[in-house]
Amino acid sequence: MDQNSKEKTKADNGSHHIIQSLIVNVVIVISKGFAAFMTGSGAMLAETIHSSADCANQVLLLFGVKQSSRRADEKHPFGYGMSVYFWSFMVAMLLFSIGGMFSIYEGVHKYNNPEPVHEIAWGIGVLLFAIALEGYATYSNVVELNKRKGQNSFFSYLRTTKDSDLIVIFGENSAAVLGLVIAIIALLVSYFTGDSRYDAMGSLAIGVVLILVAIFLAIEVKSLLIGESADSIIVETIEAIIEKEPNITQVINCRTIQQGPGEVLVCVKIKYSPDLNTESISKLINHFEKELRSVRPEVKWLYVEPDFQEWKNE
Repeated sequence: MDQNSKEKTKADNGSHHIIQSLIVNVVIVISKGFAAFMTGSGAMLAETIHSSADCANQVLLLFGVKQSSRRADEKHPFGYGMSVYFWSFMVAMLLFSIGGMFSIYEGVHKYNNPEPVHEIAWGIGVLLFAIALEGYATYSNVVELNKRKGQNSFFSYLRTTKDSDLIVIFGENSAAVLGLVIAIIALLVSYFTGDSRYDAMGSLAIGVVLILVAIFLAIEVKSLLIGESADSIIVETIEAIIEKEPNITQVINCRTIQQGPGEVLVCVKIKYSPDLNTESISKLINHFEKELRSVRPEVKWLYVEPDFQEWKNE
């Protein structure tokens, strides 16, 4: 499989999880909206708003994934890979504002103006249905993350992965499951105590969960957006190749940057044996590039600079 095919497959896998979550959330929005109308529950309305925000977010992520697959051009010589980080950051902002802040607003409003919860069976039924759907989507995300994490622990991979779209989807789905559990508890306590302020507190708790998840996602994606180094395994691979190459005596410096999911820029300055001529140096560099790309195909741009300092000092 060539490089373009691998990148396309990875992009398709990312789109698959986004589309899956979008379909799930469209169904859930309709169900939650109906249940919120039937029960008059503030927590249920907060969950409806949450799922509506998730739908909008997933549309933005799909747009970002599609845009990131565009070929490099004169204006963007390193491609559009980072666009998925921009849209992932926008998703975090929408989750914070539309999802989190509005849920808190609704909770405060319901707390100050309590209304009795009724038709609880509708609410519980819809919430259990939503948990089943969101739980499946979250489980699917976990399976994919476990495939990609390699030797890393699950939570370590969450902090270091460069696949922002999958992390955002996982964060949204996990927050959705937790929010649904909170909504069920709030609805039941409110119904059996006859105090609808518990339902309002459920809405407030859901808002806090969404804000915390949004902050976590924003911090992680911001680092990628402003330029984060690639996985350290790339530098380790470079060092391993150089150890086997007797004509390269030292890596003077090595810089990497993540240009998008599965797209890495590498700049290396090497020191080589002083008895090599220009043709030998050229062949050495070409061989080094071929070796690195064969092991790490995500290295899309590679710049190798030979060190001529010794020649200058002679």
